[in-house]
Amino acid sequence: MYRKRFTGMNCSIARALDEVGEWWSLLIVRECTQGMTRFDEFQSELGIARNVLTDRLQRLTDLGILERFPLETRVNTDGYRLTEKGEQLYPVLVALMQWGDRWLAPNGEAPTALVEDATGKAIEPLQVRASGGRPLSFHDIRFARGPGASATTDAVIEKRNRKVLEPR
Repeated sequence: MYRKRFTGMNCSIARALDEVGEWWSLLIVRECTQGMTRFDEFQSELGIARNVLTDRLQRLTDLGILERFPLETRVNTDGYRLTEKGEQLYPVLVALMQWGDRWLAPNGEAPTALVEDATGKAIEPLQVRASGGRPLSFHDIRFARGPGASATTDAVIEKRNRKVLEPR
Protein backbone atom coordinates (compact mmCIF):
# COMPACT_ATOMS: atom_id res chain seq x y z
CA MET A 1 0.00 0.00 0.00
CA TYR A 2 1.40 3.40 -0.99
CA ARG A 3 1.48 6.17 1.59
CA LYS A 4 2.67 9.68 1.00
CA ARG A 5 5.84 10.60 2.88
CA PHE A 6 6.35 14.05 4.39
CA THR A 7 10.08 13.85 5.07
CA GLY A 8 10.86 16.47 2.42
CA MET A 9 8.26 18.93 3.72
CA ASN A 10 9.74 21.79 5.77
CA CYS A 11 7.09 21.42 8.48
CA SER A 12 7.64 19.86 11.90
CA ILE A 13 4.02 18.66 12.13
CA ALA A 14 4.26 16.86 8.77
CA ARG A 15 7.60 15.28 9.70
CA ALA A 16 6.22 14.16 13.09
CA LEU A 17 3.20 12.62 11.38
CA ASP A 18 5.55 10.81 9.03
CA GLU A 19 7.00 9.05 12.09
CA VAL A 20 4.00 8.53 14.37
CA GLY A 21 0.93 9.49 12.33
CA GLU A 22 -0.15 5.93 11.63
CA TRP A 23 -2.66 5.08 14.38
CA TRP A 24 -1.08 1.79 15.46
CA SER A 25 2.14 3.65 16.25
CA LEU A 26 0.56 5.97 18.81
CA LEU A 27 -1.47 3.12 20.27
CA ILE A 28 1.73 1.12 20.78
CA VAL A 29 3.30 4.15 22.45
CA ARG A 30 0.16 4.43 24.62
CA GLU A 31 0.52 0.79 25.65
CA CYS A 32 4.15 1.44 26.61
CA THR A 33 2.98 4.26 28.91
CA GLN A 34 0.63 1.72 30.50
CA GLY A 35 3.45 -0.69 31.33
CA MET A 36 3.32 -3.02 28.34
CA THR A 37 6.67 -4.31 27.15
CA ARG A 38 6.09 -7.65 25.44
CA PHE A 39 4.97 -8.47 21.91
CA ASP A 40 2.17 -10.73 23.16
CA GLU A 41 0.89 -7.98 25.50
CA PHE A 42 0.71 -5.47 22.65
CA GLN A 43 -1.05 -7.98 20.43
CA SER A 44 -3.54 -8.98 23.12
CA GLU A 45 -4.37 -5.42 24.22
CA LEU A 46 -4.60 -3.93 20.73
CA GLY A 47 -5.99 -6.86 18.74
CA ILE A 48 -3.42 -6.06 16.04
CA ALA A 49 -2.25 -8.59 13.44
CA ARG A 50 1.17 -10.09 14.21
CA ASN A 51 2.70 -8.92 10.91
CA VAL A 52 1.44 -5.36 11.40
CA LEU A 53 2.69 -5.29 14.99
CA THR A 54 6.07 -6.64 13.92
CA ASP A 55 6.35 -3.90 11.28
CA ARG A 56 5.29 -1.11 13.65
CA LEU A 57 7.60 -2.23 16.46
CA GLN A 58 10.51 -2.41 14.02
CA ARG A 59 9.73 1.05 12.60
CA LEU A 60 9.35 2.63 16.05
CA THR A 61 12.65 1.02 17.06
CA ASP A 62 14.38 2.18 13.86
CA LEU A 63 13.12 5.72 14.52
CA GLY A 64 14.49 5.69 18.07
CA ILE A 65 11.06 5.93 19.70
CA LEU A 66 11.29 2.45 21.20
CA GLU A 67 14.26 0.37 22.22
CA ARG A 68 14.56 -3.35 22.66
CA PHE A 69 15.85 -4.78 25.92
CA PRO A 70 16.32 -8.36 27.19
CA LEU A 71 13.46 -9.62 29.32
CA GLU A 72 14.78 -11.12 32.53
CA THR A 73 11.78 -13.43 32.83
CA ARG A 74 12.11 -14.92 29.33
CA VAL A 75 15.29 -16.35 27.88
CA ASN A 76 16.26 -15.07 24.41
CA THR A 77 13.28 -12.71 24.34
CA ASP A 78 13.37 -8.95 24.07
CA GLY A 79 10.85 -6.44 25.34
CA TYR A 80 10.20 -2.92 24.13
CA ARG A 81 10.27 0.32 26.08
CA LEU A 82 10.14 4.01 25.28
CA THR A 83 13.32 5.95 24.71
CA GLU A 84 13.57 9.60 25.75
CA LYS A 85 12.28 10.50 22.27
CA GLY A 86 9.33 8.17 22.82
CA GLU A 87 8.60 9.43 26.32
CA GLN A 88 8.35 12.95 24.94
CA LEU A 89 5.27 11.81 22.99
CA TYR A 90 3.36 11.48 26.29
CA PRO A 91 1.99 15.06 26.26
CA VAL A 92 0.75 14.40 22.69
CA LEU A 93 -1.15 11.34 23.95
CA VAL A 94 -2.56 13.28 26.91
CA ALA A 95 -3.69 16.11 24.60
CA LEU A 96 -5.41 13.61 22.27
CA MET A 97 -7.03 11.90 25.25
CA GLN A 98 -8.29 15.17 26.71
CA TRP A 99 -9.64 16.26 23.32
CA GLY A 100 -11.33 12.88 22.86
CA ASP A 101 -12.79 13.02 26.39
CA ARG A 102 -14.26 16.44 25.66
CA TRP A 103 -15.61 15.87 22.17
CA LEU A 104 -16.01 12.12 21.65
CA ALA A 105 -16.78 10.43 24.98
CA PRO A 106 -20.13 8.63 24.88
CA ASN A 107 -22.69 10.66 26.82
CA GLY A 108 -19.89 13.09 27.70
CA GLU A 109 -18.47 10.57 30.18
CA ALA A 110 -14.75 9.95 29.86
CA PRO A 111 -13.71 6.33 30.45
CA THR A 112 -10.67 7.27 32.57
CA ALA A 113 -9.29 10.26 34.40
CA LEU A 114 -5.64 11.23 34.78
CA VAL A 115 -4.68 12.09 38.35
CA GLU A 116 -1.33 12.91 39.88
CA ASP A 117 -0.13 9.90 41.84
CA ALA A 118 1.28 11.94 44.74
CA THR A 119 -1.86 14.02 45.36
CA GLY A 120 -4.72 12.13 43.74
CA LYS A 121 -5.79 15.39 42.08
CA ALA A 122 -6.84 15.52 38.43
CA ILE A 123 -4.23 16.93 36.08
CA GLU A 124 -5.03 20.20 34.38
CA PRO A 125 -6.08 20.26 30.74
CA LEU A 126 -3.07 20.81 28.49
CA GLN A 127 -3.01 24.26 26.97
CA VAL A 128 -0.65 26.47 25.06
CA ARG A 129 0.22 29.28 27.46
CA ALA A 130 2.00 32.62 27.36
CA SER A 131 5.09 33.01 29.53
CA GLY A 132 2.86 34.45 32.28
CA GLY A 133 0.49 31.47 32.18
CA ARG A 134 -2.36 33.03 30.17
CA PRO A 135 -3.99 30.48 27.79
CA LEU A 136 -3.40 31.20 24.10
CA SER A 137 -5.23 30.10 20.98
CA PHE A 138 -3.77 29.95 17.48
CA HIS A 139 -5.21 33.46 16.98
CA ASP A 140 -2.79 34.77 19.62
CA ILE A 141 0.39 33.30 18.19
CA ARG A 142 2.57 34.75 15.46
CA PHE A 143 4.81 32.42 13.48
CA ALA A 144 8.40 33.60 13.21
CA ARG A 145 11.35 32.41 11.17
CA GLY A 146 13.21 29.54 12.82
CA PRO A 147 16.80 28.48 12.22
CA GLY A 148 15.67 25.80 9.74
CA ALA A 149 13.47 28.11 7.69
CA SER A 150 13.76 28.35 3.91
CA ALA A 151 12.45 30.90 1.44
CA THR A 152 9.35 28.72 1.08
CA THR A 153 8.91 28.72 4.85
CA ASP A 154 9.16 32.51 4.90
CA ALA A 155 6.29 32.73 2.40
CA VAL A 156 4.17 30.28 4.44
CA ILE A 157 4.83 32.25 7.64
CA GLU A 158 3.92 35.55 5.97
CA LYS A 159 0.71 34.14 4.49
CA ARG A 160 -0.32 32.40 7.72
CA ASN A 161 0.25 35.46 9.90
CA ARG A 162 -1.61 37.70 7.44
CA LYS A 163 -4.62 35.35 7.25
CA VAL A 164 -4.83 34.51 10.96
CA LEU A 165 -3.68 37.64 12.77
CA GLU A 166 -4.59 40.64 10.60
CA PRO A 167 -8.35 40.13 10.15
CA ARG A 168 -8.95 40.62 13.86
